[in-house]
Order: sequence, then C-alpha cells, then structure tokens
Amino acid sequence: MSAMASLVHHVSIDCADTYRLGTFWAEVLDTRISDDDQPGDPEALVEAEGISILFIAVPEGKTVKNRVHFDIQPTDRTRDEEVERLLSLGATLVGDRRRPDGSGWVTLADIEGNEFCVERNAAERAATTS
Repeated sequence: MSAMASLVHHVSIDCADTYRLGTFWAEVLDTRISDDDQPGDPEALVEAEGISILFIAVPEGKTVKNRVHFDIQPTDRTRDEEVERLLSLGATLVGDRRRPDGSGWVTLADIEGNEFCVERNAAERAATTS
C-alpha cells in the first residue's frame, strides 16, 4: 500500500469581503467563522464537518460561472425547507431543477454571486428510490 501523496487542506474562494462571505457560509453550514478572523482581514476561515473553506480577498469581482461549486445536502430539514432558509440568509435563486416526483435540485448564488446547489436530504432520496 502506498502513502497518500497529497490531501486537500482547504477549499479556497476568492471574494471581495472575506468576513461577510465567511459569515454567510458559516451560517449555511451551521458553524462559526474562525475566532482569529475579523472584518477587514484579507482571509477568513470556516471549518465544518468534512470541509475547511478559506475566503481570500481579491480586487477583481466574479465575472463568469463557477468552475467548481458546492452541492449542499441538508441533514435536519428537507431540500425545500433548506432552500427557503438559505434565501432568507441572502442567497438568490439561479435555477430551479426540482421535478414533480420530488427529485432534482435548486441552484442558488451566495451573497457574492458564487453558485451552489441544494440537493434532497438522505430521507428524501430514500423515499424516491424504493
């Protein structure tokens, strides 16, 4: 068995306001922004189960579709309830791919325009596959 060559330490996201965007994602993931990070800092870190996201200030704004995005799967509410919660946090609707049978997903954008998808939770998936 060979040793692992590398591992992903953080997923890094360029943004205009590291603290504001970090706070948004901390709320999405039900966690906190790092105690070391303050408004105006050039970086902000959010750590949640299974992921660390590092927000890095850059001077240019987002201009095209993301090449990488998050797929969010709620654990304690339905997909539709999660979509409503995220919209109330400031996310915006980009595309609605929900189907009449309950499958599908919703594409949202965070407060700086980065797209992400909200999928069904595990129970919703199980209900439509059996």
